[in-house]
Amino acid sequence: MEWEIVMGLEVHTELATKTKIFCGCSTAFGSEPNTHVCEICSGMPGTLPLLNERVVEFAVRTGLATNCQITQKTKFDRKNYFYPDLPKAYQISQLYLPICRNGYIEVKGENGEPKKIGIHEIHMEEDAGKLIHDEFEDCTLVDYNRCGVPLLEIVSEPDFRSADEVIEYLEKLRAILQFTGVSDCKMQEGSLRADVNLSVRPKGQKEFGTRTEMKNLNSFHAIARAIAYESRRQIDLLEDGEAVVQETRRWDDNKGYSYAMRSKEDAQDYKYFPEPDLPPIEISDARIEEIRESMPELPEQKKQRYREELGLPEYDTEILTGNMAFVTLFEETVKLCDSPKDVANWIMGEVMKLLNDTGTLPEDMTLAPEKLAVVIQMVKSGKINRGTGKTVLEKVFADGVDPESYVQENNLAQITDLGAIRPVLEEVIAANEKSVSEYKAGKTQAMGYIMGQAMRALKGKAPAQEVQKMLHELLD
Repeated sequence: MEWEIVMGLEVHTELATKTKIFCGCSTAFGSEPNTHVCEICSGMPGTLPLLNERVVEFAVRTGLATNCQITQKTKFDRKNYFYPDLPKAYQISQLYLPICRNGYIEVKGENGEPKKIGIHEIHMEEDAGKLIHDEFEDCTLVDYNRCGVPLLEIVSEPDFRSADEVIEYLEKLRAILQFTGVSDCKMQEGSLRADVNLSVRPKGQKEFGTRTEMKNLNSFHAIARAIAYESRRQIDLLEDGEAVVQETRRWDDNKGYSYAMRSKEDAQDYKYFPEPDLPPIEISDARIEEIRESMPELPEQKKQRYREELGLPEYDTEILTGNMAFVTLFEETVKLCDSPKDVANWIMGEVMKLLNDTGTLPEDMTLAPEKLAVVIQMVKSGKINRGTGKTVLEKVFADGVDPESYVQENNLAQITDLGAIRPVLEEVIAANEKSVSEYKAGKTQAMGYIMGQAMRALKGKAPAQEVQKMLHELLD
């Protein structure tokens, strides 16, 4: 039997606000546990939340960028559940009137044609704390720093049919959130995490199968592996005549399998009711237009501009707009050296190689556009060759050296005095009589060896075309 996978995503993204959603505590990541906590976000009796207006703005920005309708009269609701990382025993969220609805993001479908992935809703809510399981002490600790950090939950329709569609959607969503300044989307810090709701059904069947939910997947690699495992697990169960149980599962990426956590909850399990401590929100047409007009250039707009104004091929635009860090580096470097294609080639080639070799995330890169521009200009002007340029960029990337000073101090500049090249070539010819004889006898491939010896003797600092031309003059 041929099976079809059906998936929907619930994506949580932490917003790039400086303070929490209902209080003035910092949202900074990586601080000492329980140092960004006050009476409000720790759920002390008698405290009242006060909405951070920036959260509403970021939600509207996201909705506009994902083709959503904005709910102009919206409100918050209480989601009630007991868990150690939730000090109030409820979460302030949105169920009945989410701020954004009925949007979409376009991806490439299985047949290669454009496919719209529906966005059912986007709602605002507060994050919970974090449990830390200390195996050495055999106890569980809780850090409430994350309590009250503002979140958007972006809920898709069950429109995905493959892991490739899921990854492309997430890549495009991440770019939108970064480009609009809504979130830094650092998955390793939990700023972007996805829950995958997955079921399988016989190909052609209209009814959905029983779904499971895999929680808090925080890398694209883990998401792809989890989808492959869970779809296979469900198919195996059904083919063996067993039933799939609706449940929440935890994915263990190190071991490569998922395991059941708890039965899957529905909305009624949380006993939602309107949040009594926060008034409804009204968003005027004028405010929505103000936010729309202040929106930065979105990924698809950038791609079009790069193609039409800068002459970049589509492949380059896809790569460069995949991460805001690449966009910033590209645009700032182009301003300095006015060579878009050269800058694109260096970023897609050497910069990405250095990131990969050192395990550095693009957003953590410290490479200054000014220094990259200098390296590119030195290569383009012939002051250094490309091989030397790669070496210099490695030092710039690793140690932040000044490229011009590094070239000068290490005597890496190209030899521009052609008169200084000739004596070196004469020495090479004299030292390689056999290859010279073979060349003169008609074995033209011998020139490659002589050329290699010449460039080695010149330490790669002479223009290759001039060296080759001079060798022909001396030998022909």
